[in-house]
Amino acid sequence: MEIVKLNLKRRTYNIIIGSNILGRLGKEICKLKLGDTAYIITNALIKNKYAGKLTKALKRSGIDVIYKTVPDSEQSKSIKISTQVIIDIARYDKKRRIFIIAFGGGVIGDLSGFIASIYKRGIPYIQIPTTLLAQVDSSIGGKTAVDLIEGKNLVGAFYQPRLVLSDVRLLNTLSKRQVLSGLAEVIKYGIIKDRQLFTYLERNYQDILDLEPGALEHIVARCSLIKANIVEQDEKEEKEIRTILNFGHTIGHAIEAASSYKKHTHGEGIALGMLAAVDISRRLNLINQSISQRIEKLIKLVGLPIRIRKLPLKGIINAHYHDKKFIGKKNRFVLLEDIGKTKIVVNIPSKIIREAILRIGE
Repeated sequence: MEIVKLNLKRRTYNIIIGSNILGRLGKEICKLKLGDTAYIITNALIKNKYAGKLTKALKRSGIDVIYKTVPDSEQSKSIKISTQVIIDIARYDKKRRIFIIAFGGGVIGDLSGFIASIYKRGIPYIQIPTTLLAQVDSSIGGKTAVDLIEGKNLVGAFYQPRLVLSDVRLLNTLSKRQVLSGLAEVIKYGIIKDRQLFTYLERNYQDILDLEPGALEHIVARCSLIKANIVEQDEKEEKEIRTILNFGHTIGHAIEAASSYKKHTHGEGIALGMLAAVDISRRLNLINQSISQRIEKLIKLVGLPIRIRKLPLKGIINAHYHDKKFIGKKNRFVLLEDIGKTKIVVNIPSKIIREAILRIGE
């Protein structure tokens, strides 16, 4: 078991990473004095598989449990679902000290954190991520949001959890596609910040795909530490330090939005978005062909897509204008100078962006 501390002064919290550690949750919550009633937001699949174990861990510490299930899809990240859940919380919230547990993947985490941030102007919540993507990325750092038709994550807040507990045993029931979705974010961390992690993935990606606990703990701990260090320096993305975490996300989110969040998983979108960003970097002579080929080779080796079929070019172009990194009408991309080294570039010619998107559609 490893503990990564994300240091934000009074809002400091631990990220606990290990195998078969769900049972220690009640004790951790009691240490934090979060409340007496856990309102657990999850989906039906996770509830059916793990509710018994989670309930037992909480009740033996004297914590009451309420479950709320929402659909297991990006469509749950909406104003409509948020309102429904908030009304449900309010019905229970009488003579109780309620806190929220996000028990699921990135969708559940984003939705739960957003609700926690606005209900009563903020109540405590913790993250128990059950997907690789959530364990290495979305559960950490306090970004909470829901989507609009116009784009992904357009309504949200920075609101930190009080604890993140990443039990890699919870990943055993994931489909290969879900594992790959998370692996895309792991690759991202190697590309933007950690050459050694990138090399580790090149050599050990099969162990990760096979859900070998040691390999999973290693990458989850490494990614958690990288993200914690970045968030500590730039919690609200005001210094262009945290911005590098969005590598691949400008075009990746646009691909997701252009297909109404139905055609690609988040990780698949990000894999394609990273390839677009790598291609833009090469066209601007920031990196050479060998770096570009090395990144594309790893993405292809692990089984992530390197091309998008039936490319909705116009839809992707239109969606990418909603990217939150833009400054007015000027685009802003996280690009590469080397594996492990990024550069933020503003006002890239639209022709280069279009050519990079078209390349992943060939």
